[in-house]
Amino acid sequence: MNVAFFLSPKNEIVYLYEDMTLRQAMEKMEYHRFQSLPVLKADGTYAGVITEGDLLWAFKNDPNFSFADASGRMLTDVPRHFHYDAITVNQPMDSLIDAAYRQSFVPVVDDSQIFIGLIKRSDIIHYFYKKLTTAQKEVS
Repeated sequence: MNVAFFLSPKNEIVYLYEDMTLRQAMEKMEYHRFQSLPVLKADGTYAGVITEGDLLWAFKNDPNFSFADASGRMLTDVPRHFHYDAITVNQPMDSLIDAAYRQSFVPVVDDSQIFIGLIKRSDIIHYFYKKLTTAQKEVS
């Protein structure tokens, strides 16, 4: 089985660009109700993931920072506390399972590191659950 089977393509994904402000990122996260989003560079290459926790820590660790400052502060200024590993579409399923074990979604890039989409851990679990229940019915 190929990891592309589970891929949600980029045009169906909500993501951020690293040249966005904190306010833009927060508003997009709030609107779409996501706790973490992939971050891309201007050329479309994968730059990582930003989480609500990263944003909260940025506010907490700068006592002079206020929400009004969020429009003037760039997303690249926010330290990230967890690195979301990306995989290429050609990697074996073992790589996908290993990454999905540690992260709620797995960013997928092409050979040039261009973000092409992501794979949700929930989709992987759902697929294997369906396989398991089908196999159990065949045995019964």
